[in-house]
Amino acid sequence: MPREITVALVQMAPALANPEANLRKMGDFVEHICSEQQTDLIVFPELSYTGTELGLRATDLAERVPGHATNYLAKRASDYGTHIVFGMVIKEKVESILYNGVVCLGPEGDVAAEYRKVHLLGEERQVYRNGFRFVNVDAEWGRFGLSIGHDLAFPEVARSLTLEGAELILVCANWEEEMAASWRAHIISRACENAVFVAAANRVGQEPTMRFAGDSILVGPKGEIYTVLDEPIEGYAVATIDLDEVRHVREDRQLIQFREPAAYRAVVKKY
Repeated sequence: MPREITVALVQMAPALANPEANLRKMGDFVEHICSEQQTDLIVFPELSYTGTELGLRATDLAERVPGHATNYLAKRASDYGTHIVFGMVIKEKVESILYNGVVCLGPEGDVAAEYRKVHLLGEERQVYRNGFRFVNVDAEWGRFGLSIGHDLAFPEVARSLTLEGAELILVCANWEEEMAASWRAHIISRACENAVFVAAANRVGQEPTMRFAGDSILVGPKGEIYTVLDEPIEGYAVATIDLDEVRHVREDRQLIQFREPAAYRAVVKKY
């Protein structure tokens, strides 16, 4: 029996610092997608709950997990029996410690996992603390990994998730228009070099100093494109994939089996 799952990538323009409007919009997307077809996994962009250029407002808009945002979307996940992955500002018990995170809600309405972005760039480093570990999620149909934005540019992320069993890697992103050419190149590279599916949801719209590229895309383990939303507009793209393809490609190309870790010492040196 093939292990077929249906994945939806949501390409939205979150309203800056208006979490309630964004939450309603995300709920509407889930409803539209799941009323059209049985869907196993819905992926939203990075910081889809709040918008991106928050500055000091990030402290006020941060939430704990579980909390208001996760409870609202967990009800949707439970109603439709789907996984929902979305981006938000996560705070710890200490109010001043913030993370750029994603939360995965399971089809029972539970918090299946949360991940805090490891690779922070530019002004993010002044607002958020780095995460320090990568996270895979176990679903009844397989294992998938979580990543955020510019984690994509670091091949170690996808490789680490792959070595821990991921067959599908999600990217929740706020990738800018000026870097649009690198977006698709990175995604196809991560998929090919690990023989995994990569499902990447990127936001659209603009904020005071940033314009976002869209191009949400799902790529297979041989680099083939299953679906893409290549216009910079709000909407969603849906594809059905067979996770058994990962095993077939790995058996054929031996990418994981023929690694030579003893030769890779430079990769983990901190310069």
